[in-house]
Amino acid sequence: MVWFTEYQTENVGLTIKAKEVKTINSKYQEIIVLDTEEFGKVLVLDGAVQTTEKDEFMYHEMLVHPALIKHPQPQRVLIIGGGDGGSVREALKHKSVEEVHLCEIDEEVIFVSEKYFPSISSKLRDEKVKIFIEDGNQFLEERKNYYDVIIMDSSDPIGPAEVLFQESFYKKVKSSLRKNGIMVAQTESPFLQEKYFKNAVKEIKKVFKYVGVYTGFVPTYPAGMWSYTLASDDVNVLDNVNKDRLDNIETKYIDEYLYTNLFAIPKFIKNMIE
Repeated sequence: MVWFTEYQTENVGLTIKAKEVKTINSKYQEIIVLDTEEFGKVLVLDGAVQTTEKDEFMYHEMLVHPALIKHPQPQRVLIIGGGDGGSVREALKHKSVEEVHLCEIDEEVIFVSEKYFPSISSKLRDEKVKIFIEDGNQFLEERKNYYDVIIMDSSDPIGPAEVLFQESFYKKVKSSLRKNGIMVAQTESPFLQEKYFKNAVKEIKKVFKYVGVYTGFVPTYPAGMWSYTLASDDVNVLDNVNKDRLDNIETKYIDEYLYTNLFAIPKFIKNMIE
C-alpha cells in the first residue's frame, strides 16, 4: 500500500491509499492510475485527480446533461478535453445526437482510459463518435457555425489549458456554434479556486448574452464543490425547459428536481460573480 497526495492548493491536499500505482509518461504529461479501495481506479494527470470510478458520474452528468436538455434539438456535439470518455458516454444518451466530436490533445489519455476505465470510456469507439487528436484552441479555428453544443471538459487552467479559460477562446467557441448553440464549461471550485472560478465566469460573460452558473458535488475535486457555466447567445439558459427529457435518460445524480433548481447556488457564490 502507498499513500498518494494531490496538492489541490498550497495548503490543502487530498490523500488516498492505493493498492497499486501505474505511471505512464506521455508527450504532454505524467499519467498515473491508482487502484484504491475507496474510489476504485483513479486517473491522475500531472499530479491532479481527473476522475475516479466511484464519483465520475457526479461530474459527467452535471457537465453534459443541462446543456443538451436546454438545447431545442442537439444533433452535433463537440467535447474539448474529456479523453476519459465520460462526457462522450453521457452525450450519447440523448437520442437526437447524431455525431459527437472529441478533441483531445493527448492520445495517451484515451489509451489509458480504455485500458483501465472501461466503464467510463465505453462509448469512445461508438459509430457516432469521431476522435481528433488536436489542440482545442487550434481545432476551433477551422470549424465555424457547426456545433449545437460545445462541452469544455478541460483540465485546470494551468499551462497549456490556460488559454481555454480566456475571452479569445470563448469567442472561437461562439463562432463554432450554430443558431441556438449552447456552450458549457467546467469552471473550477468556487471555494478553493476562487480566482480561477471568478475569472472564467467573467471571461464567458464578456462573450455570451445569456450565462448561468451552477454547482455540484464531486468528492475528489477541491473542496468537493465544483462549478459549471452554461452560455448561449440565442437560448436563455436560465429558463427551465424540456425537463421531461430526463425521463428517458438513465442517470444517477441529476434528476428533474435538481434540474429545475439548477441555478439555486449559495449566496457567497452569487456575490463572487455579480
